[in-house]
Amino acid sequence: MAVWRDPLLIGRATAVVAQARVALVPQAAVPKPLPPRIVPVTAVEARQGDMDLNLNGLGTVVASNTVIIRSRVDGEPIEVAFAEGQPVEAGDLLAVVDPRPYEVQLRRAEAELARDEAAVQAAKRDLERYESLAELRQATQQQIETQQTLVRQAEAVAKIDRSLIDTAKLQLDYCRIEAPISGRIGLRLVDAGNIVRAGDAAGLAVIASVRPIAVTFTIPQDEIIRVQRALAATGRLPVEAYNRDLRVRLADGELTAIDNQVDSSTGTIKLKAMFPNEDDALFPNQFVNARLLVETLRGTTLVPLAAVQHGPESSFVWVVGPDTTVGLRIVETGPTQGDMVSVTSGLKAGELVVIDGIDKLTPKTKVTLRSMKTTGNQQPPTAAAGH
Repeated sequence: MAVWRDPLLIGRATAVVAQARVALVPQAAVPKPLPPRIVPVTAVEARQGDMDLNLNGLGTVVASNTVIIRSRVDGEPIEVAFAEGQPVEAGDLLAVVDPRPYEVQLRRAEAELARDEAAVQAAKRDLERYESLAELRQATQQQIETQQTLVRQAEAVAKIDRSLIDTAKLQLDYCRIEAPISGRIGLRLVDAGNIVRAGDAAGLAVIASVRPIAVTFTIPQDEIIRVQRALAATGRLPVEAYNRDLRVRLADGELTAIDNQVDSSTGTIKLKAMFPNEDDALFPNQFVNARLLVETLRGTTLVPLAAVQHGPESSFVWVVGPDTTVGLRIVETGPTQGDMVSVTSGLKAGELVVIDGIDKLTPKTKVTLRSMKTTGNQQPPTAAAGH
């Protein structure tokens, strides 16, 4: 039997079923717009100031004068009159060598002189007699000339005796060992009771003159012209001495000499600076880092070296704007000293530049300042030479 189906009823039923299915299926969530990404960064304020351009080199402290105290006579030191490490002045008594052997030599030389002076007088009296006999024609001219020769011989022997006396007196003076220069004396190398000799290489002690004191250091040969021009322009160049890690400034001095030749094996030239060293901060043979001030840039814009990025065609910095978004700024840089660099164009003093968090930045990125630092005084340099 045929079944009659109403198309209208079928369509309504289909629509109801479809609506039911739609009601059972969860609707997809409508995507919401993402908030702008905020990048935490560390920024520093560019400042306007002066930059000191220095040349740095490893140096060695050298005493301005060093003397090894040696005995000039052989004998036994019966007195050591100095304390190890004490400062001494020129002329201070340091030690006494037993003078008795040289006193005996002096007395012997004086006795020989007295004997030979008596011989001179006897020879002169004989000469006077010969000359008086010659007037009576009882002495020949040959006898007179022979006696004159004997007088001169006796006088020469007396001169030898006088020189022996002077030598003995000099040896006695040498028994008193005195400081030839002012300075600081080192450790005692010979104790009283030992025998010292004039040829001993070690000596009794060493005196080093430490006020003033010198530092010799090297710079690259390419910097010679800069140093010479700066020295000719100012007449003096200050030098600072730092400890090994460049954290403690030990002394202030000035450049006094430039060596006359370059070391071909290292490509460096040696310089010498003098330091007053009134506080004895420098010791001979001490290793220090010398910092030579060559030039000062006045009124330049300064930023940390970490703020400057280098692209294929130019250098740039990320500048934080008033709306806390960053922008890329092309800059031209000048000399670098330590961790600071001068900016000659593209940036003004007072603008904020990013120094940390740079790898996450793009133009117009919103940032939050994790910390804000100011560019204070320059720290001692850590590089060998800064341009």
